[in-house]
Amino acid sequence: MNQNLSEVEYKTGELYERDFYAWTVEQARFLRNEDWSNLDIPNLAEEIESLGRQEQSQLDSRLEVLIGHLLKWEFQANKRSKSWFFTIREQRRKIIRLIQRNPSLQSYLPKALAEIYPDALDLALRETSLKEEIFPQECPYSLEEILNAEFFPGEQLESDPNQQ
Repeated sequence: MNQNLSEVEYKTGELYERDFYAWTVEQARFLRNEDWSNLDIPNLAEEIESLGRQEQSQLDSRLEVLIGHLLKWEFQANKRSKSWFFTIREQRRKIIRLIQRNPSLQSYLPKALAEIYPDALDLALRETSLKEEIFPQECPYSLEEILNAEFFPGEQLESDPNQQ
């Protein structure tokens, strides 16, 4: 029996490398059948950790886009657009939903903010004609401001983009 178990473990590990989809189907079947001895524990653990990193990565990406657009909104006010306005709104809603679905990400927000600001700054630089020296080297917005639906930095447009 031990030899058969070793063969199953070897074949399961091999399947993970050869055909990931088939491996996932097989592992789900083992879990549903409570067939604990055939589970590919090392690779399952790795995949579960990967799922958590994907949620963090999604938060990072959405914060980057949001902050990049807030920077554009504030520092290139003469080019504000409905598109920027709606991107800011959309990213805020999606970040809030992501945190509601994954409350433990709330404690990750300060670290995420510090880590992604350089990328958000690059986004703003790439999408504007402004020089880097114009922008703050550290994020000028608090987390509360970033996620506040009413917060738009700098002077507002004479007519709200929402009503154009």
